[in-house]
Amino acid sequence: MPDLNLILTAFANALSPDQLIVTLWATLLGVVIGMMPGLTATMGLALLTTLTFQMESTTAITALLGMYVGSIYGGSRTAIILNMPGTPASAATTLDGYPLARQSRAREALGLATVGSLFGTLAGVLLLVFTAPILASYALKFGSFEFFWLALFGVVISGRLTSMDDPLKGWIAGFLGLILAMVGQEQVFAFARYTFDYKPLSGGISLIPAMVGAFGLAEILSNITGSKTPMIAENKGRILPRAGELLRYSPTIGRSGVAGTLMGLMPGVGEDIGAWVSYAVAKRFSKEKDQFGKGSKEGLIAAETGNSAAVPGAIIPVLTLGIPGSAPSAVLLAAMVIHGIQPGPLIMIQSAGMVYGVVAAIVLAALAMTVIGILLTSPLLMVLRIPRERLLPIIFVLCVVGAFAIASRPFDVWVMLGFGTVGFILRQMNYPMAPLVLGLVLGEILDKSLRRGLILSEGSLEPFLTRPVSAVLALATFVSILAIVVSGVKAVRHSRQT
Repeated sequence: MPDLNLILTAFANALSPDQLIVTLWATLLGVVIGMMPGLTATMGLALLTTLTFQMESTTAITALLGMYVGSIYGGSRTAIILNMPGTPASAATTLDGYPLARQSRAREALGLATVGSLFGTLAGVLLLVFTAPILASYALKFGSFEFFWLALFGVVISGRLTSMDDPLKGWIAGFLGLILAMVGQEQVFAFARYTFDYKPLSGGISLIPAMVGAFGLAEILSNITGSKTPMIAENKGRILPRAGELLRYSPTIGRSGVAGTLMGLMPGVGEDIGAWVSYAVAKRFSKEKDQFGKGSKEGLIAAETGNSAAVPGAIIPVLTLGIPGSAPSAVLLAAMVIHGIQPGPLIMIQSAGMVYGVVAAIVLAALAMTVIGILLTSPLLMVLRIPRERLLPIIFVLCVVGAFAIASRPFDVWVMLGFGTVGFILRQMNYPMAPLVLGLVLGEILDKSLRRGLILSEGSLEPFLTRPVSAVLALATFVSILAIVVSGVKAVRHSRQT
C-alpha cells in the first residue's frame, strides 16, 4: 500500500512557490510545443533536458514532467481547430474534435478535450500509485509474438473506426501505412529495403513529416481547390462541460483511463496507440456508435483521456524496471540517470520519496494544464477569425518547419510534400488519413516483432497462435475482420433485394 506520509510530504514539496513556478512555465511551454505540428513531446523533452543540467534533480524532473504532460495535451488544440494534430498522440482527436469545430462547437470541443486530458492523467496517476510494480511485471510478459498481433489489431481497429461507411477504405489506408513503414533498413539485420539505392531512404520514412503532410498539407490543398472545407464559425458556448454531462460520460472516462494507462506501460507502444485503443473501447460500449467520427463528444473525451492516461502509464515501467514505455519516457529515463536517479526494481526501497514526488509533479502539471487550457481557449479561437487566405500560408510554413525540425533533413520536407499530395488525393476518394499515419507508427513494431518472433521460434508460426495472449489478440483480429466481412455481405444482399 502507498505510504501516506511520503505522499503528503511529496505534495507539500511540490506546492512550494519555486516548484509551482517551475510546473507552470514547463507545462505552458509543453502546451505550446504540442500545438506546433512537428514539435513533438520527445523533441520538447530532449531540448529541455539540455537546459536542466545545472538544476537540482527534483526541480529538473518537475520541469520535464510538466513538459511531458503539457505537450501531449497541447496537440489537441490544433487537431480540433485546424484538423492538424500537433503530436501523433492527437491524431485520434481529429476524428471527432474537428467535426465538432465545423459544427460551430469549437469552444465546447476544446473544453471537453481539456477535461478529458485532466481525468485521463489523474486516472493514470492512481494506477501509478497503487499498481505500478504489478502492472509493470505483466507488461514484461508481452514478447515479440504479442506485439505483432497488437500492431496488426491496431491497424484493423483504426481502419474500422475511421471509415464507418466503408471499412475497406480504412483498411487500405492502414495497410498502405504498414507498407510504407517497410521502407529503409529493417531492424534486425539492417538490410536496406525499397530504397532504390537512394541513400536518404535508408533511414526510412519519418513519422512526423508524414503526419504533417497527411493532415496539414492535405488540409491546405483541400482549401485551395474546388473542394474547400467550410469556414468554421466561432461559437459563444460554455467551455467547461456541465456536471451532468461529465457524470454521463464517467464510464467512458474510467474505461479510457484504464485502457490508456495499460497501453502506456507496454514498452514501445505509447500515447498515440493509447488514444486509439481508448477510442475503440469507447465505441465498443457506446450507445451512440453512429455518432463516432461525426462529432461525438464521447469519442473526443475517450481519445484525449486515453493519450493523457498513457503518460503516467509510460512512466510506470521507467520507475519500476528502468524500461521506457514510449519515446518521450525514454528521454525522461535518460534525464533521470543524468540527475543521479537510478530507476529499477529497488526504487521503492531506495527512493520511494522520489516516486511519490513524480506522482505529485504529474498531478500538479495536470491541474496547471487544465488552467492553462481554459485560459487559452478564447485566444486560440481567435484563429477562426483569420481569413483562410491569410492563415493557409502560415500553416504551410509551419508544416515545412515542423517537417524539417526533427532531423534537419531536406529530404523530410519532400516526404511531407509527398504525403500531403497523396493525402489530398486519397481524401478526394474519401479515404481516412488516420489509419495511414497509424500504419506508419505500428509498422516498425509489427515488422520488428515478426522478425524477432520468427528468429526465436526458428521459423515456426506456432508461438504466434498458441501463446495465451497471442491467441487472444489473434482471435480478436480475426473476429474484427470477420464481423466486417459478414456485415458487408449482408449489406450487398439487402441492396440486391431492394
